[in-house]
Amino acid sequence: MLLLLPLLLLLLLLLLVLLLLPPLAMLRQQQSQGPRWSWLAGLQHRVAWAVLCWAAAWQQRRLEQSSLHVGQSQRQTLRWCLKEAQGPRCPLTGSTDMTTFRNHLPLTKASQAQEEESGERLLPPTSNQHHGEASLQATLLGLAALNKAYPEVLAPGGMACVTPTSPWPHPLPWPWHALSQVTHPASKAPGALLLEALRSPGLRALEARTAVELLDVFLGLEANGEKLAEAIAAGNQGAPLPRRAAELREALEQGPRGLALRLWPKMQVAVTLDAGGQAEAVAALGALWCQGLAFFSPAYAASGGVMGLNLWPEQPHGVYVLTPGAPLIELLPVKEGDREEAAATILLAEAQKGKEYELVLTDHASLTRCCLGDVVQVVGAYNQCPVVRFVGRLGQTLSVRGEDMREDVFFEALGRAVVQWPGAKLLDHGCVESSILDSSGGSAPHYEVFVALRGLRNLSEENRDKLDHCLQEVSPCYKSLRFRGSVGPARVHLVGQGAFRELREALAACPSSCFPPEMPRVLRHRHLARLLQSRVLS
Repeated sequence: MLLLLPLLLLLLLLLLVLLLLPPLAMLRQQQSQGPRWSWLAGLQHRVAWAVLCWAAAWQQRRLEQSSLHVGQSQRQTLRWCLKEAQGPRCPLTGSTDMTTFRNHLPLTKASQAQEEESGERLLPPTSNQHHGEASLQATLLGLAALNKAYPEVLAPGGMACVTPTSPWPHPLPWPWHALSQVTHPASKAPGALLLEALRSPGLRALEARTAVELLDVFLGLEANGEKLAEAIAAGNQGAPLPRRAAELREALEQGPRGLALRLWPKMQVAVTLDAGGQAEAVAALGALWCQGLAFFSPAYAASGGVMGLNLWPEQPHGVYVLTPGAPLIELLPVKEGDREEAAATILLAEAQKGKEYELVLTDHASLTRCCLGDVVQVVGAYNQCPVVRFVGRLGQTLSVRGEDMREDVFFEALGRAVVQWPGAKLLDHGCVESSILDSSGGSAPHYEVFVALRGLRNLSEENRDKLDHCLQEVSPCYKSLRFRGSVGPARVHLVGQGAFRELREALAACPSSCFPPEMPRVLRHRHLARLLQSRVLS
């Protein structure tokens, strides 16, 4: 009953916001008719913000309590999973320790390749709209943390979302639209969302579901800039704004570097949902279009849902608290070599700083206990909960001769190579093992690497060879295989503009794909690999 009382109070406040105050869209349309509408809009914002602050404070207290007693919280979740696994006909008796849990719910280690070939997933497909307690907590605490770091971002009209889906893990139809949003993602196409954002020069934050989708938005802005300027000048989606159209044209003429701050001088932060395969897009955006902006992700989304909360927007690289409760998160120590020899899983309280672990999730709906493939490194602690940074995904490992080239290792080598390509900025990349494309032609198996670059129109053979040299520098096993001739040199292909946007569209239509929000960097489907192959320029 004590837990239900705050919820009832919250519902009453929400009804006050929704029923007694006019919709914000109506207020915006009629603000020019007099100060009364501005006063009502301000009142709606203050009430909505008060509700959200109250809800965030409640979630903060719950986080403090659970993180101070993480062992107890996880044992309660463990007992609940055991009870559900045994069912009503087999009541829970005897011990409920980890050994009993492992016996009733054996660990499943399914490779991404097997999942893609079968067309089935062991866990529900990831969505950034996870309707659950973890996602609600991540959203409320993320908004509170964002407001603390950038107080003016959540002022009325301070934020715009340029993708159809928001980066916030849980939808907030109540005070969220009244707080800061210029655009309403659920009801508009991407082009209309971008156009509405461009009409608002006072924005302080830009939202997109993921960084790779934000990258597509800026590439589309460059490609369709003149059409957008004409639409703004003509008054599409509002009054004609010829001066703003001229500002857009002038900003685009100066090139991509710092474009966001030229269009929105008060912009402070870009909000995107962190997930696998996003670091490359964040780096490209930060070096070019979003130069000078901070990036903030309210949560980390892995294959099974929201895994961690981000309470520190000021951190240049996202770190996340792994929280107890449902769904149950375990940690599997990552060892070099054969994964089958890895130790048993541990609970959150047993995590050691500096160690790397693979996340294991027990899904509360299907009661499937599965390795997610996401590898984290413990960098600190929040009370008794580990604070982690995400390293890479084991399902994105390249292996043509058993070398197991991890995602983070390959990305390090690629970064070293790109630095040596004069004037080049890496926008996107994808890898394929030669067997997928049948491209060995009697030669040794190798990697096929497709890259999208800015600042370089052609790759010389000398520059292509630099990637293979860098791979040998970061991986002694790969170097040994190359020396023996067991593995051929990596082949690098430059693809045209829009190739990876088309790939993402194809991924979104694929039932077994984890995109969105995760962006695969190693392609296992032949038709996806052929899509990139068909867009090769050199």
